[in-house]
Amino acid sequence: MASERDLLSTEIVNRGIESSGPNAGSLTFSVRVRRRLPDFLQSVNLKYVKLGYHYLINHGIYLATIPVLVLVFSAEVGSLSKEELWKNLLEDARHDLANVIAFFGVFVFTLSVYFMSRPRTTYLIDFACYKPSDDLKVSKEQFIELARKSGKFDEASLEFQKRMLMSSGIGDETYIPKAVIASNENCASMKEGRAEATSVMFGALDELFEKTKVRPKDVGILVVNCSIFNPTPSLSAMIINHYKMRGNILSYNLGGMGCSAGIIAVDLARDMLESNPNNYAVVVSSEMVGFNWYQGKERSMLIPNCFFRMGCSALLLSNKRRDYSRAKYRLEHIVRTHKGADDRSFRCVYQEEDEQRFKGLKVSKDLVEIGGDALKTNITTLGPLVLPFSEQLLFFVNLLWSHLFGSNAAGNSPNSSKKPYIPDYKLAFEHFCLHASSKTVLDELQRNLELSDKNIEASRMTLHRFGNTSSSSIWYELAYLEAKERVKRGDRVWQLAFGSGFKCNSVVWSSMRRVKKPSRNNPWLDCIDRYPVPLPHSL
Repeated sequence: MASERDLLSTEIVNRGIESSGPNAGSLTFSVRVRRRLPDFLQSVNLKYVKLGYHYLINHGIYLATIPVLVLVFSAEVGSLSKEELWKNLLEDARHDLANVIAFFGVFVFTLSVYFMSRPRTTYLIDFACYKPSDDLKVSKEQFIELARKSGKFDEASLEFQKRMLMSSGIGDETYIPKAVIASNENCASMKEGRAEATSVMFGALDELFEKTKVRPKDVGILVVNCSIFNPTPSLSAMIINHYKMRGNILSYNLGGMGCSAGIIAVDLARDMLESNPNNYAVVVSSEMVGFNWYQGKERSMLIPNCFFRMGCSALLLSNKRRDYSRAKYRLEHIVRTHKGADDRSFRCVYQEEDEQRFKGLKVSKDLVEIGGDALKTNITTLGPLVLPFSEQLLFFVNLLWSHLFGSNAAGNSPNSSKKPYIPDYKLAFEHFCLHASSKTVLDELQRNLELSDKNIEASRMTLHRFGNTSSSSIWYELAYLEAKERVKRGDRVWQLAFGSGFKCNSVVWSSMRRVKKPSRNNPWLDCIDRYPVPLPHSL
């Protein structure tokens, strides 16, 4: 087993200039020790294995059988002249006409039943991400200054939030409801929550309906997810009322399901589309930052203040066959993992009140470790669905080897501490949209999955530009890839999100066409030329 030291990571943090004491005027630093994600890396890298090996394994059956079939067919046909060949075909058809007709009828019937019984394909027509107005843009310095002026935080809490912000990976152009910290009153109210919900949800939906040219009354299924803010009437009812949607719409409101609820909402929408064919489904994913604002002194509950920012995404899904030509993506796979049966996982992100009766979201120090365990389970389930056969074969051989020889070698060989082989997911996906939760989590995901800087660029840049927008963050990342014109026909996109419960969910999309320069509704258009921006790496 790995030693405790191997599970820890260190980071040197610049704490600024000492203002008092014997070291006044000098720079001070602190060393922060964190628990890493569980190490998923393979026991043997096998980096000497080239793409030719993968190609040979993936296509070996064809390479072996096709030449034999061609030789046999050529020998059989080559022994007959052209006239003899046509004569034999006509005579067989004349004598066995009844058999030919019967075979053809059975073939057509079987084919019809197959296509009618198979599930309809779920298409993503388009999506939209809400971009708040510039007057809600707040830099890190402004955030701390406004928090100080609000009078809600003591100096220790302000200093803690400042340190968290400086190491968060968040930039100076994220959006936040200024009323939350600019007012001396309690802004985590139903009134403020409804105002923010109206702004972000209607803003995203207005863009979606404009891009897709679909009328709100044409939508038959509506799924809305928001973890913390769940008013009565529900958020889905607010949308139906605002857009005057039809009376027989199937609406669902998902609450308390964390940052991975966006994928759960897509899964529910897909199931409803299968039960209600020839329909449109709209999925809205958001989180109300103001309603979840914490103004106490508990440090584990101050963390969400530093990371969560305003944002919302809206998707239009369809299972109409005529939408094949205009859809952007096709839904391939959804894999959901839930660790809620474990008490430690269940309480790692927990909403409660502190000693002063201030409500907030408490984040456990074990979050990274628990999230890593859920992630490991999820990607192990996803692997057989998406990985090439060559990678699955390597995984199986490595697993078999460890079971047969691992126990015998324990304690007698340096190989006894080797970990299971983790497949190379870069062979399965062209694009990665990993939930932009924090810089620390993204660092660990990149290290353990052996992703390149370009693979994780969309996640890092989304965190820098928009912050953690909860369940909608994976759509800001896909919008980034589209703004960079990187998505081509046939590309596969892996969206991965994790959140309270504890849950880890994956969804895989296949691109239906090359996405050219996006329309004016893309949230990155005014700044995409400045990205990617250089970011400091952890030590």
